[in-house]
Amino acid sequence: MLWLQVLANGLMLGGLYACIAAGFSLVWGVLNVINILHGSLIVLGGYLAYFGYTLWGIHPFASIPLIGALFFVLGYLVQASVINRMIAAPVLLTLTLTFGLDLMLNNAMLVAFKADFRRLTLEPPLGTLELGELSLPVDRMLAMVLAIALTGLLYLVLSRSRIGRAIVAVRMDRWAAALMGVNVNRIYAITFGLGALMAGASGPLLAMIFPISPLTSSAYLGKAFVVCVLGGLGSVPAVIVGGIVLGVVESLASVWFGSEHAITVSFVLLIGFLIFKPTGLLGKKGFE
Repeated sequence: MLWLQVLANGLMLGGLYACIAAGFSLVWGVLNVINILHGSLIVLGGYLAYFGYTLWGIHPFASIPLIGALFFVLGYLVQASVINRMIAAPVLLTLTLTFGLDLMLNNAMLVAFKADFRRLTLEPPLGTLELGELSLPVDRMLAMVLAIALTGLLYLVLSRSRIGRAIVAVRMDRWAAALMGVNVNRIYAITFGLGALMAGASGPLLAMIFPISPLTSSAYLGKAFVVCVLGGLGSVPAVIVGGIVLGVVESLASVWFGSEHAITVSFVLLIGFLIFKPTGLLGKKGFE
């Protein structure tokens, strides 16, 4: 029963990791930009949900659409006004740009919110679902369900909508897409906006489970990077698989080696995939 509990914890954690990484993978895959700003956007989304609940009584689940819409606009404007000026530059330069933006946002949060850790605690608590000896916290279960739903909604947007097909076309060949009448710069801005939306929407879900602080932004960014490497760039299902694999591995590592070594094990797994299977579990060979 212990291992069943560990597996359940890993699956719930994996759903959240998939949601964290979906927007990061989308921006990386379409724009070829490694968005270092992603972790700080997640934390900022968590802070907005925290203050919305503690000051105005807005339930974190209800705040997700509002935060997502706000972050989409923010991401769209940042890409269109700043990042798009360097979109054709080498990856190292765009990475440096997003790193600078991350420093600005992270330090602004440190000044505004301090470095203290905060936890979004629901009143009354949602309790725990007991299935025999299996204990499932309801808040974590709902967070996982919403995280998978958000990731699935992103998949539907990319696969069923006209904008989604344009994003996929730009990802495959931006020059051919431009010749077919696609406004590539607009698609880049929409894609970055969707990435920011996913980051902001995952913030409230994480804030209900983990303490938030500007200091945790690098940890969330690292999770997103590991999930992308494990699952592979190229599809939302790859992100879901990578997130579940990482969640289960960390849950098992916490039992075998102690919770303090779970992150170490995940990065050892990352290095192994980079050496032996750099395309990831579902990635497409030859992607640039």
